[in-house]
Amino acid sequence: MSKKITKVLIANRGEIAVRVILAVKELGLESVAIYSEPDRTALHVMLADEAYPIGPAAASESYLVIDNIISAAKKSGANAIHPGYGFMSENAEFSDRCKAEGIIFIGPEAESIRSMGDKLSARALMIKAGVPVIPGSEGAISDPDLAIKEAAKIGYPVLLKASAGGGGKGMRVVRNEEDIASALRQTMGEAKSAFGNDAVFIERYIENPKHIEVQVLGDGKGNAIHLFERECSVQRRHQKVIEESPSPSLTPELRKEICESAVQTAKAVNYIGAGTVEFILSDKGEFFFLEMNTRLQVEHPITEMVTGTDLVRAQIAISQGDGIPYKQEQLHQHGCAIEFRVYAEDPAKDFIPSIGRITTYNPPSGPGVRLDTGVYQGFDVPIYYDPLLAKLIVWGEDRTQAIARGKRALQQFILHGPGHNLSFHSWAMNQPKFVDGSYTTNFIYEEFDSSNYLAPLSERQTDALLAAATLFEESRRVTSIPKCKPETQNNWRQNALRKMTGNK
Repeated sequence: MSKKITKVLIANRGEIAVRVILAVKELGLESVAIYSEPDRTALHVMLADEAYPIGPAAASESYLVIDNIISAAKKSGANAIHPGYGFMSENAEFSDRCKAEGIIFIGPEAESIRSMGDKLSARALMIKAGVPVIPGSEGAISDPDLAIKEAAKIGYPVLLKASAGGGGKGMRVVRNEEDIASALRQTMGEAKSAFGNDAVFIERYIENPKHIEVQVLGDGKGNAIHLFERECSVQRRHQKVIEESPSPSLTPELRKEICESAVQTAKAVNYIGAGTVEFILSDKGEFFFLEMNTRLQVEHPITEMVTGTDLVRAQIAISQGDGIPYKQEQLHQHGCAIEFRVYAEDPAKDFIPSIGRITTYNPPSGPGVRLDTGVYQGFDVPIYYDPLLAKLIVWGEDRTQAIARGKRALQQFILHGPGHNLSFHSWAMNQPKFVDGSYTTNFIYEEFDSSNYLAPLSERQTDALLAAATLFEESRRVTSIPKCKPETQNNWRQNALRKMTGNK
């Protein structure tokens, strides 16, 4: 039986560390932050009840060092660790180590992480569970001749995919037999370099797909529920940029099918905690299992907004043995939510990361606006980590209102210092394919022209324009202000003047 959580160490940084700390504080629990050398003045460090250094800038020497994180947990007396996303969140060894040290890992069991972390084993599990999978090879393929035979059987185009891959790495589309051998060598080399595992398999490549994912919660006792779907088809280099819920692409019948398949997936691995089952949706309305992310997703806030739930609180409740805090019949989608990932990057230069000090930071507010962030004015954006600065989430009673609210919030968002993609998001909201919901994962590739992209003005350029506008306005303004005629003055003003002067 699990023990009650009293103190949580957040093994992460940035906006997700802040998000978890806020949930922990609301529950009346103590929070512990960890930080690398350049993060010593980061927002999550200042918000936590305690903070411990864990190493130099490189993640491989700080946020990815299990011994350093466990040591910080022991020093602080934390009896639970929340890994957030990225870093240690899908590390089975870390989950096992926490268990061995008597620390609650707020996430799934190591066995679930391992089985779903390897795409080949996950694929086999899904076939056994009756979840639709993309037609492909049964196992890893390293022989070019065998690869040619498998590809011919599947039908071109095919996708070569690293079994241990993730984040868009270790993937290569092949459209003819002549390119198979070289593509296989390149993919295996990339997989070995990125993941330490050169296992590659082949599957049918779905042209112009939609990327649909379903949020699930499991209690590790055979019970699981879904919290509906998110559409994540606006991507660059296989990385999501804009997400929304509900998906504009699903009929009620298809939504029911895909959500039930996600629950089947969670039950197949006896899942515990929050996870996401990802699917590919073809233009024919077929959906196929893609992978399961055994952690909290970056885009979880839009699910919270449309279902009225708190997924971090749910994770904590499940991890300490309280079970799933929601029943399936209680959950419904209300309205529409859209998330914009605000990255320090330059869309005009193939979205390359940008760094620097945030000199001006004035985020939007107002009805239906939520901001999850890990930065502040004066913060130096480091080069060592993911360039995500914040997540702007908007909610509307329907999709039309959500888009309008997104446009308004993006226009209000003032950010100077490093380059960013706020103008890109504004561009996306005005594209016909986004507005009508017909966009696919090729949206940016097909629609975005970086040569015509209007980059945001720098702070110096903005100041110069404001100064010029002020001078122009002053030059044309009539300086003499005419006095009000007695007959046009209001009675309240006349009475006030009499009282002030003593005149009757």
